[in-house]
Amino acid sequence: MEQYIIKGGRPLRGEVSISGYKNAALGIIAAAIMTDETVKIENVPNISDINILLDVLVELGAKVDHIGKNTIKINGSRINTTKADSDSVRKIRGSYYLVGALLGKYKKAEIALPGGCNIGSRPIDRHIKGFDALGSEVKIEHGLICAKAEKLTGASIYFDESSVGATINVMLAASMAEGQTTLENAAKEPHVVDVANFLNSMGANIKGAGTDVIRIKGVEKLHGSEYSIIPDQIEAGTFMFAAAASKGDVLIKNVIPKHLEAFTAKLLEVGVRVEEYDDAVRVIAENRPGSAHVKTLAYPGFLTDMQPLMTTLLSLSDGTSIVTESIFENRFKFVDELTKMGASIKVVESNTAIITGVERLTGAIVSASDLRGGAALVLAGIMAEGYTIVENVEYIERGYENFEKKMQKLGAAIAKVNSNDLKAIKKFKLKVS
Repeated sequence: MEQYIIKGGRPLRGEVSISGYKNAALGIIAAAIMTDETVKIENVPNISDINILLDVLVELGAKVDHIGKNTIKINGSRINTTKADSDSVRKIRGSYYLVGALLGKYKKAEIALPGGCNIGSRPIDRHIKGFDALGSEVKIEHGLICAKAEKLTGASIYFDESSVGATINVMLAASMAEGQTTLENAAKEPHVVDVANFLNSMGANIKGAGTDVIRIKGVEKLHGSEYSIIPDQIEAGTFMFAAAASKGDVLIKNVIPKHLEAFTAKLLEVGVRVEEYDDAVRVIAENRPGSAHVKTLAYPGFLTDMQPLMTTLLSLSDGTSIVTESIFENRFKFVDELTKMGASIKVVESNTAIITGVERLTGAIVSASDLRGGAALVLAGIMAEGYTIVENVEYIERGYENFEKKMQKLGAAIAKVNSNDLKAIKKFKLKVS
């Protein structure tokens, strides 16, 4: 089993370039099979979630060619089944986008219920409601989402709660439905916009993505395209907070600063300097952060994915902070691990953390239980005195490309080692001591 070993106390300095957005890539890759022509996608992050989804496409009969490390070509003309029931499908959340993609193109789909991080309830009822409105019959049978329709017809659909997954999934299906579909209270996240832009590059007719009303005029068929995925706002935010946590000075390149405004605002609030450029941000921290109150919200609010990073930063703040998690009920699971390192955090009613800032954290053996909580523990290790071991790094590698290498480039004392490789652990300690 692989783990990260970290020696804390080193400020991060230098430049880091952000990879393509995982959450956008999942929807775009699913959409790529909706045409029989070849699609070329650039800036694809080379991470496990993406590679698993590409494996699923191959299982369906699609042709996938890797053109370099971050560019792929997909051709869905030879898809021979609309059923995906392998272990691979169950490993990732984003596999549910295949329902919308296959339903749109073939008017049927049978996809295993998805997996992903255990951060709380993520029901698919809003997805089903949308598919039903388009004229599909949807059932959950034998652990599969089974959807079929003689034809899909445009409809006016109102989401009771804004949902990124449901917005993208229904948008995929509706892009090949007859007539016009209107999605109200649609999610406004950047990756919703990116998937819509990709579909439009294939000949879809989607307007309003990025607002709470999306209008889709269905088309009979889609064509090939070349497209580059937007930078990952969560990876960018992670390195912004890592720079702040380590009292460092980091230029974060290949970003869209507008996507980072909620993170920037909170960093400024706690006394961190942030400089914005056209496609980069620079984060400079010299002092202990101040306290703050944070509530997670849908975009453009403070994203739930960034909450563990913010909570970790505030654990060393000067004062008392309150973080309210309004999206996922299990998102504070990482807090138990942080307390092993000396953090003073009390979770109340499962959705509110009261953080009393401490002057220092100390290294400990901790375990990641989800993607973003795992990244937060790496940040804690970088902040802490002494050595920290983060176990279960496979969670972290689901969403970050070359995470430890990028951290090393910025001066972090971090290495990925096998837990049984005592020589490697000893070598690391000798190297950084």
